Amino acid sequence: MRRLELDFQRRQIASPLGWGLLAAGLLVSALTLLGHLHLAELTALRAGELRHIEGLLQTGGAGLAPLSAGESRAQAASLAEMHRVSAQMNLPWAALLTTLESLQRKDIALLSLAPDARKGQLRISAEARDLQAMLAFHRSLEQSVELRDVSLLNHEVVTQVAERPIRFNLLATWEVKDAHP
Repeated sequence: MRRLELDFQRRQIASPLGWGLLAAGLLVSALTLLGHLHLAELTALRAGELRHIEGLLQTGGAGLAPLSAGESRAQAASLAEMHRVSAQMNLPWAALLTTLESLQRKDIALLSLAPDARKGQLRISAEARDLQAMLAFHRSLEQSVELRDVSLLNHEVVTQVAERPIRFNLLATWEVKDAHP
């Protein structure tokens, strides 16, 4: 009888694909570690710069050179522009838009709105199906709470279109209430 050999722990031979995947995984891990170390170094550098700048701000910028006259004027102009933009952003735009949306506009198409927050004016360009619709829209704007002194700037009949609509521009004073300048 022939001798029977049983091998319960057969050795697996690694394939080249397996070794390649292992090498690729190790390479990706090494690159990730290098990227992490680089980001940690940058973070530490930026944190140091931030601490330095915060220190200068707390001491009133004692180590900084004084601004020249031109730089001072430019900084003042920039500050004035920021205040102007901030004042415009704090206006009650939602109330104005709600007022315009709530108006009866069956035969009116709003083409453009050009608010001038500094002057408190609103220019409205629109198109009406006929003269009666334009006048009714004008009256409804005059009766609104947000707008006053509504005036018709110009109007024209569009003869190129078969329905002959009327394009017109209105100027209204915008009542700004409860604004936080």
